[in-house]
Amino acid sequence: MEPMLAVLAQAWQIVVGVLTILLNVIASGHAVLHKRDSRAAVGWVGVIWLAPIAGAVAYALLGINRIRRKASERRAIQPLLLSGEFDSAPRLSGGVSLRHQPVHLAALARLVDRVSGRPLTQGNEITPLVNGDEAYPAMVEAIESAQTSIVLATYIFDHDAAGHMFAAALGRAARRGVEVRVLIDAVGSRYSRPPITGTLARAGVRAALFGRTRVPWRMPYFNLRNHRKILVVDGRIGFTGGMNIREGNLLATPSPSPTRDLHFRIDGPVVGQLTQTFAEDWAFATGEVLQGARWFPDLAPGGETVARVVTDGPDGDFEKARLVYLGALGCAQHSVRIVTPYFLPDAGLISALNVAALRGVVVEIVLPERVNLALVQWAATHQLWQMLQRGCRIYTTPGPFDHTKLMLVDDGWALIGSSNWDPRSLRLNWELLVDCYDRALVARLSGIIEDKLNDAQLVTKDDVDARPFPIKLRDGLARLASPYL
Repeated sequence: MEPMLAVLAQAWQIVVGVLTILLNVIASGHAVLHKRDSRAAVGWVGVIWLAPIAGAVAYALLGINRIRRKASERRAIQPLLLSGEFDSAPRLSGGVSLRHQPVHLAALARLVDRVSGRPLTQGNEITPLVNGDEAYPAMVEAIESAQTSIVLATYIFDHDAAGHMFAAALGRAARRGVEVRVLIDAVGSRYSRPPITGTLARAGVRAALFGRTRVPWRMPYFNLRNHRKILVVDGRIGFTGGMNIREGNLLATPSPSPTRDLHFRIDGPVVGQLTQTFAEDWAFATGEVLQGARWFPDLAPGGETVARVVTDGPDGDFEKARLVYLGALGCAQHSVRIVTPYFLPDAGLISALNVAALRGVVVEIVLPERVNLALVQWAATHQLWQMLQRGCRIYTTPGPFDHTKLMLVDDGWALIGSSNWDPRSLRLNWELLVDCYDRALVARLSGIIEDKLNDAQLVTKDDVDARPFPIKLRDGLARLASPYL
């Protein structure tokens, strides 16, 4: 009997070994064939073989894009995209005039035109809204004025005082007969308990989740999230930026996690591109196609800003934000100002920042002194020396935590929206940016940055080098995980 058991045990070990090797070969082959970044492919292959079975399982959970929107999944909305019914922004023959902008920014506009696939629109008005104290009342007021339609997309929609304020306004609009659609990221909806979806349903608001997942809600790094923030009322009044819906953004109200942020009200033809982006995401999540004048009315120009929407994501819009960043850094002649909460640029972006600084461009990067995700802060700190040694100026601002996302070039170009300077935004999440050409707007945004710099601390290479060795080691180890942060 014992010899038989020994033979069975040996046979079982052989079977397990063969299956493990086969699983590793399949997972490694998938990574080699489908990972666009060779470093990511090498990293995953190493994980797969150094941690048998566990590595392959980790790759299956975190390394594969399961919600890539293929052409077959978008078939229902593709005819509308081709016919232009989704886009109420005028496609002006001969192009949009940038006569008040220098030649190098016109070159940047051509680059973004080719990257984005969307036309520039004239006659927009873009109004900065500082913190939730300015943004939320303006957004709720617009919702209360709605007559035909409301679309709202957000990453986080908390079940708190701010969330209830929005849910109540949306419910009142729905009861007035306004068509309301709310899209919340599935992971972002779990940042508070219970989720706001129940409150919205009881208020009569039609809401859906983007990218449902069974991963516990406390896992903030899970891939492939819809990070866009869009509110459009009656197809005419738009809001976008980096602000989620949570009471921490209301700085006048005491909160355990106060957060500074910047949002924008948008009026004019580019609002049609905001609605178009929402409609694509909504059709993907629910199968419903939004069309017609209720959602896409004719939009008249009414401001001085030339603008367009740039969408970025892990599917057909892959790395569009990164290309815009690179193009802007390459075009800059005098100054670059970047405000971001999460700063983990890859080697190419670091080189572009350094080359701009070496050309004599004043490159200023404004970061929070304390980041709400410790691993991200450690990894970011580890690489600051690479830019400091080439002349980039880096500042840190004291609390509350600053979630602002903003990029300015010279005195005529601004990039606003939801994207951070990290791999999660640039490679893994769906993001939305607005490409803006307007000297007056840039001057106003520069004033907001100046206010931040008044309280900021200049970071020097000596400061970074003075960290104790254990802290440097910790930060360096965190940097190894930066492709997934």
